[in-house]
Amino acid sequence: MTSTKEQQRRVRDYRARRTVHEGKQRRLRRDNVIAVAAVVVVGTLAGLGQWWYVDSTATEEPTASETPSPSTEGTASEAVPDPSLAEGRDWTGTLTINGVELGIELDGAAAPQGVSAVVNDIQTGYYAGKTCHRLTTAERFEVLQCGSLDGTGAGDPSYQYGPIENAPADQVYPAGTIAMARGGTGGGLSPEDAANSNGHQFFIVYGDTEIPNDEAGGYTVVGTVTSGLDQLVADVISAGTAPDPATGTAPQDGAPLNPVTIDAATVE
Repeated sequence: MTSTKEQQRRVRDYRARRTVHEGKQRRLRRDNVIAVAAVVVVGTLAGLGQWWYVDSTATEEPTASETPSPSTEGTASEAVPDPSLAEGRDWTGTLTINGVELGIELDGAAAPQGVSAVVNDIQTGYYAGKTCHRLTTAERFEVLQCGSLDGTGAGDPSYQYGPIENAPADQVYPAGTIAMARGGTGGGLSPEDAANSNGHQFFIVYGDTEIPNDEAGGYTVVGTVTSGLDQLVADVISAGTAPDPATGTAPQDGAPLNPVTIDAATVE
């Protein structure tokens, strides 16, 4: 009799321990699921947050179908020169990129504010040593974007100006065009803010390019490359963009494969 009771007790104890163990396993599985779900949610929100920041501030890394734009927000600064600096005349000079000297001409009558800003940046030595951080190679969207404050595509929040000047009515920017990058309404800026978000960054069009207007309009064309563009394409742009580390494929819109630097700039 004692043996039977002992055996029954052991069975009850075993079942009790098994119930406790199974409960712990269920809680462990539940906690793991919650933890994984939390990681996914946090990662997704972080990714969306990063995407929103890049897109809303127009950065610079937009796809090739998007517009040239600096990654910056802020208000105009007193450092922006008065449009009168352009003197309503043509300015000629040079822009040397990776050893390739480009002849340039700036139209101070068509874009007085934009040209004044570029002339001031050249005269004060801002552009020397700055990089060209973005290259697009898509058909009908062929630009090299330069002049970022820190080389990442970021702009200077304290240096912004407008309005948009001399934008092409047909939204086509011919090869050789020099135009100013700005923020876009697709990134969350109002049309007024986007129109007044020009800064230091500019882009050189090396192949006929179509850039659709956004709600703010087009892009300020400050001038043209008058010589050396073919050499720039052969020596610098032909290398293409840097491959994506994840895929090994060179994107149509990204950082140049080889570093691209503005050696010097002159104007008179």
